[in-house]
Amino acid sequence: MNKTENKTEVIVVGAGPAGIACAITLAKAGKEVVLIERGLFAGSKNVFGGAIYTQAVKEVFPDFEKNAPLERRNIEHNYLILGEKDSTNISYRKSDNSSYSIVRAKFDRWMAEEARNAGVYIVEETVVRELIKDKNKVIGVRTELEEYYADIVVLADGVNSLLAKQIGLRKNIDTKDVALSVKEVVKLDKDTINQRFHLKDDEGSIVEIFGGPMLGMLGLGFMYTNEDCITIGLGVTLNELVEANYRPFEMLERLKQHPSIAPLVEGGTLKEYSAHLIPEGGYKKIPKLVDNGVMIVGDAAMLVNNLHWEGTNLAMISGKLAAETAIEALDCGDFSKKSLSAYPKRLQKSFVLKDMKTYKDLFDVMHQRKRAFLSYYLKKVNAFFEMFTSSDCVPKKDHYHKFIKSIFTDRKISELFKDVWAIVRLLWSILL
Repeated sequence: MNKTENKTEVIVVGAGPAGIACAITLAKAGKEVVLIERGLFAGSKNVFGGAIYTQAVKEVFPDFEKNAPLERRNIEHNYLILGEKDSTNISYRKSDNSSYSIVRAKFDRWMAEEARNAGVYIVEETVVRELIKDKNKVIGVRTELEEYYADIVVLADGVNSLLAKQIGLRKNIDTKDVALSVKEVVKLDKDTINQRFHLKDDEGSIVEIFGGPMLGMLGLGFMYTNEDCITIGLGVTLNELVEANYRPFEMLERLKQHPSIAPLVEGGTLKEYSAHLIPEGGYKKIPKLVDNGVMIVGDAAMLVNNLHWEGTNLAMISGKLAAETAIEALDCGDFSKKSLSAYPKRLQKSFVLKDMKTYKDLFDVMHQRKRAFLSYYLKKVNAFFEMFTSSDCVPKKDHYHKFIKSIFTDRKISELFKDVWAIVRLLWSILL
C-alpha cells in the first residue's frame, strides 16, 4: 500500500480524556488529526469513580461549565473509616467547588463532539492491532481493516497499552502495581440523595472509604453522588485479591451491607455494574514516554495520583502537553525521539509529575506496612472514638490510660518503632 494514502499528521489511539484532550488541542492549532476509538462511541468503554477537576478541564475546555453534561458540583469531601459495625467520618465542606461528578459515557461523548466540531476526524468501533514501524520509527497503525499513516502517533489506549508493550516502551505490569476497581451505579431519586447526604439540588458529595471489607489490604472504597444516582465501588490491588482469594464483587456487596453504608443505598435500583484496571505503581513505574514518532499519555503512561484519587485531570493535561509537543515537531518537521522528548520535559514542569514525584515512596511504604496502617491503626481510630464518646460511669482518665496502654500491648514495641520510622521516612521524601 502506498504510504501516502490514509496519511495524516497525527493519529491518537483511544478516545478517553487523554486522547480527546490531545486531539482537540492539535485540531485547534490547525493540525490534521485522526482519533481512533475501539468502542461504539467515545466513553462507551470508559470506567471511573465519578469526578472531574475544574481547573484541568478548563485547560482544554475553557467554557465546559456552560454546556458540558455535569451531574453535581462537589462541595463536600468525606473520609470514612469502617470497623466491623462502627465508623468514623471526617468531613470537609466548602462553598465553592473544585470538581464535578459526571457520568463518563455522557461526558466523554460530549468531549468527542467538541473535538469533531474543532476538526478532529474520529474513527469509532475500530481496534488498532499494532503499530507500523519503518527504520526504527513509528509511522502509523494497523487496524483489523486497514492501515493509517501519520508523522506522529499518540498512544492513549489505557492501562494495559498493548501497543506500548509491542514497541518496548512498557513492560508487563506487576500485579502489585495495578488495582481492579469494581463499581455499581445505584439509581435513587434526587430528593432521596439530597436528604441522605445533606445536599441541595446542585450539590455533590465525595466519600473515600477505608477499612471494612478492605481492612488490612491495599484497597479503598468510594462513593459519588450524581443527579439521580449514586456511584459506589472499591479498588484492590490484584496481588491482594489473588493472595486472599477474594472476589471483588463479593467485597463490594459486603461494603454495601455495612451499617454505615446500607442506609445510603437502601431502596436503590442497580443501573450499571462495571470493572476497570487502575495504575497503582506511581512515579517509579512510569514507562518510557517517547520514541521516534510516538508518545504515551494518560493511563497508558501510568499517570495516576492514587493518594488524591486523581487520574482524569492528569490524563487531560498529559494529552494537552503531548499535543503542544506534536505541534512544535510538526512545525519544524522533526519527529525524532529527541524532538518529542520535549513532552516528558513539559510533564516534569507541570503539577502532573511534580505531584507524582512527591509521593514516589508512598506505595513502597504501604506495601511494607499495610497491615499496620490499613488495619491496626484504622481499628485504633474507631476504638478511640468509641471510648471518647461513651459514658459508663468509669472515670475518663482510666479509659485514657487503658487506651494508651493498649497501643503498646496490642503491638510489639519493635513494630511500633518500624511504623514511626516508616512515617518519618515517608514525610521526609514528601517534604524535601
